[in-house]
Amino acid sequence: MALELEEAFGAAGEFGGGQRRLTAFLVLLQVYVACQSMLIVLVGAAPEYHIDQEEVPVSRAELAKHVHFASNFTSIVTEWYLIEQEAYKVGLASSLFFAGLLIGNITFGPLSDKLGRKPVYISGSLTNLTFAVGIAVYALLGYCVREWRYLALVSNTPGIIFFLLSFMLPESPRWLYSQGKTAEAEHVLQYIALGNGKERLNLKLKPSAGTLRKDESTPGILNLVKHPVLRWRTVILMYIWYVCSFVYYGLTLNAGELRGNLYLNVALYGLVEVPAFPLCMFFIEKSWSGRRRTMTSFLVFAGFACILALFLPTNAGLLFSPTLLALCGKMMVSAAFNIVYIYTSELYPTVLRNAGLGVCSMSCRFGGILAPFVPSMKSLGPFVPFVVFGISGLSAGFLTLLLPETLNKPIAESIEDLQIPKYQVLRNKKVNQSEENT
Repeated sequence: MALELEEAFGAAGEFGGGQRRLTAFLVLLQVYVACQSMLIVLVGAAPEYHIDQEEVPVSRAELAKHVHFASNFTSIVTEWYLIEQEAYKVGLASSLFFAGLLIGNITFGPLSDKLGRKPVYISGSLTNLTFAVGIAVYALLGYCVREWRYLALVSNTPGIIFFLLSFMLPESPRWLYSQGKTAEAEHVLQYIALGNGKERLNLKLKPSAGTLRKDESTPGILNLVKHPVLRWRTVILMYIWYVCSFVYYGLTLNAGELRGNLYLNVALYGLVEVPAFPLCMFFIEKSWSGRRRTMTSFLVFAGFACILALFLPTNAGLLFSPTLLALCGKMMVSAAFNIVYIYTSELYPTVLRNAGLGVCSMSCRFGGILAPFVPSMKSLGPFVPFVVFGISGLSAGFLTLLLPETLNKPIAESIEDLQIPKYQVLRNKKVNQSEENT
């Protein structure tokens, strides 16, 4: 007997041993991704130094004769003397990494819908929590490996292993089924069943409708601009995503600029995100807070934490230090970053959800591109980076108040649903249900 896709999943095993092994593989991948994102913090770390003459030499050769570094680790800064007028190159290297993420987002996002999830490596949900732990792991690696070339080698080598192991990942059966590739979807479901310790099953799926017919069309990305409601919603969301990325990566990369132990600072900037995830999950489901108020609160608190760092002396104790406020700001913006994915998906109608998330994700990458340059603004003043992050967080938080609440509200299926008040949508559904019952 032919089965529906959900029935076939039930027979193969919804989340058995096979899926858990694949999930563990993808979760471990996040540790590698975190090391890549944080690579420049230690590889490009600038230790304290002094120049034994009043005028700063212009040429690098002369600078090498007169500069003395005070730390026991090496970096591209100590090897190539990327200080003074050459310091911008460290931020540029990090910025180019995030520019690569932007290109990947533009290229591989649409490609995943055409070629499938496995070829472009989006066949699972990777947790932000593991990413945070990955930052702490990278700090431990940096503490053990002080020579920057070896550190880069150790951090990058797992990428080869993950690439080779990625061939064991099966394609998404849901994607295969949606594309009309029923036989291939059946084969993957058999693979899942065997991985879950089940005997070989005779799984037969019902024929799939496949892709849209030629006379059918899906609303395009231009609809985000054409409709006034979606236009303003998209502009605000793009800015919020940009700020979340800008402040998140800016504070993370700023870990190398703070006083105290460099490796401990980097580890704390990762581990401080761990409580952020349960915090945001708790508040967004409460009727008195919801998505909008929780998002606003976290962004505003992150902004205030950065601003308050201006008024604390750098030699204060741990409980009243700028470092502690920066850590609090990082936790708050990390929680906001987690919420924005859920909130954004609920603000767009189903037919435009992928387009909306794609546009917001691209604006997020621009925040990452600019973030590495902010720590270098300390040359204008020691707390200038915190002012920039603080104003960004506050502005994004207050702009969130212009968006509607989505908790316990029906999600629009089409663009037309956005023109109907939420209570009317609910009333229509109740009327339809009562008519069906009678």
